[in-house]
Amino acid sequence: MSTVESNDIWLGKMPSDWQRSRLRNVAALSPGYSATVPVSDEPCTVVPMELLSGDGAIDVTNQQPLDEITSGLTLFEEGDVLFAKITPCMENGKGAFVQELPTRYAFGSTEFHVLRPSKKIDGPFLYYATFNPIYRAYAAENMVGAAGQKRVSSRFVKDTRLFLPPLPEQQRIAAYLDASCAAIDAAVAAKHRQLETLDDLRTEAIHRAVTAGLNPAVKLRTSGVEWFDKIPVHWEVDRLKDVAAPNRDAIKVGPFGSDLLLGDMADEGIKVYNQRTVIDRDFDSGIHFISEEKYAQMKAFTVYTRDLLITTRGTIGRCVIVPETAQLGILHPCLMRVQTNKARMLPEYLAMLIQDCGLVLRQLQMMSAATTIDVIYSGSLKRTYLPVPPVREQQDIIAFIGQKDAELRRLTAQIEQQIATLTAYRKSLIHECVTGQRRITEADVVRSQLSENTGQLKLESSDKNLQLEKKLS
Repeated sequence: MSTVESNDIWLGKMPSDWQRSRLRNVAALSPGYSATVPVSDEPCTVVPMELLSGDGAIDVTNQQPLDEITSGLTLFEEGDVLFAKITPCMENGKGAFVQELPTRYAFGSTEFHVLRPSKKIDGPFLYYATFNPIYRAYAAENMVGAAGQKRVSSRFVKDTRLFLPPLPEQQRIAAYLDASCAAIDAAVAAKHRQLETLDDLRTEAIHRAVTAGLNPAVKLRTSGVEWFDKIPVHWEVDRLKDVAAPNRDAIKVGPFGSDLLLGDMADEGIKVYNQRTVIDRDFDSGIHFISEEKYAQMKAFTVYTRDLLITTRGTIGRCVIVPETAQLGILHPCLMRVQTNKARMLPEYLAMLIQDCGLVLRQLQMMSAATTIDVIYSGSLKRTYLPVPPVREQQDIIAFIGQKDAELRRLTAQIEQQIATLTAYRKSLIHECVTGQRRITEADVVRSQLSENTGQLKLESSDKNLQLEKKLS
């Protein structure tokens, strides 16, 4: 195949039989109505940014009468191409070819560039050309505006250089990419379902272990508690307060109200462990401080080694055990500290009951008048019933779940790597096709459509294009 230099870093060499052009020569930017102006009560489709995906999907089910639509939104119609212009939506690939609309007209985010293809360019081909992650990385380098509000300018879009094959070849490329991307997307969706299955298996294994033990032949008895029906005959049932450490502050919520204000925070001093500490399992970064003088008034909220910290607001029920390496610190108001009686219950076992199998959260929800739990209260938690095996058996269960976790993490990492490979291949494939590095024949289109229908997929990713994308991004 004969090639010529494009003189654009993101294009590289292009087929010599493709025609040089610029986007403004083949598409109108921000076009107006193609037919009569809609009347005030005419229904129109409304597409905010969140209804536009990063893989070409667009939700067009939202409709409103024209006179109820916020003025200033961006007009588009069937056959147009949408291109998100603001960071990070642009870099994330948000855009679409508008295949169908349930109404004559649609209005979208003010952060859309709308491109209306002329007869010189195929609409789906134009979408793939603007989706091309190499082009988007190049566009990101040329954004204008302040940090966090950077945009791709209209001028940049209009001046975008294109190399166009004949219209029939554009249509072949678009059809090939439609089928190939659909097959890849289906494979990625299947991988995500596998991840969900692994999560379900983990939850099921933990629930079975913490409520029935590891011996399948053990004799069971009725627990008398609705949310864990039967337990081994030698296990006990106790409230959480009965297996907590025998001190007044064994179950302690972080300070409320004026006890800990933003004004109490300092650049250094005593750490205040917060929700991110628990969610990220990180006792080093992203943590506030208070002065030693303020800490002297709040020693009752001190966090100690082997304490179990639980998130109580927002993202609730997440747990972490304070490691021996943690520095001196106190509770943030969104956390609760539980100190267990180690002769009755290990904190690792309690963490599994609360976080990993959801047993405690379900009980709290049953006790709550609300349908969902937004806050965990210490009084309700203290009254929560728990299955309590002997400590030695708790240790065995903890070890078993740790082993299962390691196996599932290994499988999860493999599936996530496969998803990453498929995603990278999809990006590389689009770049190769819209820049002519891979020429598409009718036979290629037929094979791609067969692969889409049969679920077969052959990966032939180009490392050089993946590296170029990383360089530009």
